[in-house]
Amino acid sequence: MNNAGSQDLPRRLTAIPYTGAISDILDEMGLHGQVLPKEIQALRAGQTVAGRALTVLGEATQSDDPEVIFVPLLKMLGEIKPGDVLVSQPHDNVAAHLGELSAGTAQYRGCKGAVIDGGVRDVDYIEKLGFPVFARYRTPIDIVGRWRLADFNVPIRIGGVVVSPGDYILGDRDGVVVIPAGVAEEVITKAEDVVKTENLARNDILDGVHPLEAYRRHGRF
Repeated sequence: MNNAGSQDLPRRLTAIPYTGAISDILDEMGLHGQVLPKEIQALRAGQTVAGRALTVLGEATQSDDPEVIFVPLLKMLGEIKPGDVLVSQPHDNVAAHLGELSAGTAQYRGCKGAVIDGGVRDVDYIEKLGFPVFARYRTPIDIVGRWRLADFNVPIRIGGVVVSPGDYILGDRDGVVVIPAGVAEEVITKAEDVVKTENLARNDILDGVHPLEAYRRHGRF
């Protein structure tokens, strides 16, 4: 993959209208199980997210020491690059792992959104920011004494999906799909072709072509 092509991938991925096309292509390439658990959903209908994964690994803690709770989190937020998507594996279900201040900081630094196998709070404020968040649940409970960031930009596992730093993330109302970085250009290129082909099949059907004939013509349905 050349550097120019790699730099253009986030823009091209953003232009893909739905996760279904990506999921189908990954299946066809033998890369099954790249969709995150169905419980991880957008805070608001119509939200989408696309970009490179900045992974976050967390663990339970009883500490309320700011050095333990806040310093690692702030260091991670300071490492966000434009085009990143925060992808967090909290390892618990007891607190909100993202709030308005973290979301606002991430957005200011060019982050495209967050995907959390856990909780979120300050939902009204985050929605006003227009910052896309996909999470399992909402709760007002803080992380102090409950959860800490253990590491970031390391491989993590959410459900059965391994997410590595730099993998590509696409989320929409159907869910969130993970594209391994090594095949991202191939997958996105194929997805662009699939979208064009499905548009042709859709137009044929709307012109009265029998659905089977449209499928025979285009090989997609």
